[in-house]
Amino acid sequence: MEDLLRPIYQERASHSNTLGILYIEKQKPISPITDNFDSILLIIVKDAEDPWYIKHYEYGDEKSAAMHIVDERQLNHWIETSGYRSMLEWVINGKVVFDRNEFVENLKEELRVFPEEKRGLRKVIEFAKLIRSYRQSKDLFETKQFLDAYNEMVRSLHYLARLAVIEKGLHPEVTVWKQVKQISPDIYKLYEELTHSHESTEKRVELMLLATEFEINSRAKSCSQYLLDVMNTKVNWSIGDLKVHPAVQPYALDLSALLEYLVERHIVSVVNIETKGQGIYHRTYKVME
Repeated sequence: MEDLLRPIYQERASHSNTLGILYIEKQKPISPITDNFDSILLIIVKDAEDPWYIKHYEYGDEKSAAMHIVDERQLNHWIETSGYRSMLEWVINGKVVFDRNEFVENLKEELRVFPEEKRGLRKVIEFAKLIRSYRQSKDLFETKQFLDAYNEMVRSLHYLARLAVIEKGLHPEVTVWKQVKQISPDIYKLYEELTHSHESTEKRVELMLLATEFEINSRAKSCSQYLLDVMNTKVNWSIGDLKVHPAVQPYALDLSALLEYLVERHIVSVVNIETKGQGIYHRTYKVME
């Protein structure tokens, strides 16, 4: 199949702004990784007018292919924030068919090494999602919406699993539980207890809320460090100023929930600043010493 698509990617390889091209082939009848296309061509470019452009093709004996042309800045954003996990797997596992100045090989190596700074961003993103999801599950449980609480707890454990993988210096894959079973069996056991226990749904969720709260609290400082480092660059922050900081924007939607949790854990403190309204204060935040 690659031979049939060669004229397409060779033409793209001739463009001066093309940095690399990867080829991914469907490995099984149902393939979410390739959106069920038989082949994927991932073309990484620089300074593109459109950060992400797609074309679909049909070739050979009713075979299908998708070509994704992605600007390197967009690709890096997805990699750093886990915004498009299939794209990450394409880069890691795709066959390199064109590589200008070893751009793709260097990218693959960076993904393998997973630098601490990028790992810190990924940890705080997943941790903030975990906080929000856990609290949603707890609220649903307390209002006796046990099935909804169960569904939200499954999501919470998924975020916890992704965190466990990142803490080991690896990128979470789409098949994250397969990774977790190998590298963090204690987290995998929580998932098994939630999904396979003979206890009632109510009891399973109740036990998982306790177990997950312990896992969250034990990671509070380490998983929030990326945010705390930003906050340490000045004395105190309004939520508005913090939300638009470039290092915070990837998890801005979950920032309020994360900050409130850190206040409760006495990792961040609230500093009230007077307003013109009597008895009304602007709430700002600082890292506790």
